Amino acid sequence: MINLKSLNILVILIIILSIIATSFGIFSNAGEGNYSHESIRGKSVDIYGKGIYQHMSADVAIQGIAQDYITLFVGIPLLIIGLIGTRRGSLRFRFLLAGTSAYFFVTYLFYMIMGMYNYLFLIYVVLLALSFFVLATTLMSFDIKNLSNIYESEKPLRFAARFLIVNVFMVAMLWLNVIIPPLINGSIYPESLQHYTTLIVQGMDLGLLLPIALVSALLLLKSRPLGYLFVPVYTIFLSIMMTALTAKLIAMGLQGQSIVPAIFFIPLFVVCATGSSVTSLKTIK
Repeated sequence: MINLKSLNILVILIIILSIIATSFGIFSNAGEGNYSHESIRGKSVDIYGKGIYQHMSADVAIQGIAQDYITLFVGIPLLIIGLIGTRRGSLRFRFLLAGTSAYFFVTYLFYMIMGMYNYLFLIYVVLLALSFFVLATTLMSFDIKNLSNIYESEKPLRFAARFLIVNVFMVAMLWLNVIIPPLINGSIYPESLQHYTTLIVQGMDLGLLLPIALVSALLLLKSRPLGYLFVPVYTIFLSIMMTALTAKLIAMGLQGQSIVPAIFFIPLFVVCATGSSVTSLKTIK
């Protein structure tokens, strides 16, 4: 059973705090604007210089703003819809709530550990905690042993599992192509490291998110109970995260940055992940 009263409180707090965080990210504009900064590795980095992301590099700051738009106009509405449906006893909407809360958890984990320190730090911390407990509470509310029986057909789930494997391989190759060449040629530090201490996104993807996706897919293909839980939840999470990534690419493209080849396959991932999520949920009896 799921404690709806506690869930209501947690989700409402996430909504309020994420509206505050995203609004500051989008609308804060104080500062003199772009300037050049020399990193500890002697590289010149273009710093954004405005708003709460003023100390971040210009290309990463505009990506953060783009994701704030997706969180505000996609993530929060889906969170509300998921909560309302869950309160009405719908399994479909409980999956939606779990996948959306996973998006908030990962998003504010990245904001907390990658974003340059600003006055929203404690809000990021609280959002991380709240979204974790919503995710954990929702996942634990499923009757895992009987999940395979709630689907009329496993074909959409198996397609989703295979898509996750393809996604894992392609994203891993993308990040390894950033990391390995500098190690081979002796320069060690990738250009995308800029003035940051380490490659947070690549490390979290390769060490945590991609392994979770791969294990979830393999469990489903082997008809293990946890696979029937994690694959739908992960594809919902991925559909929102890939939408945010598409928004980031568009923002970078508008600034004249190169977004090829990512702009061709990331939107395709959005379509596949969203399609997999919808068809999987529709097969629930």
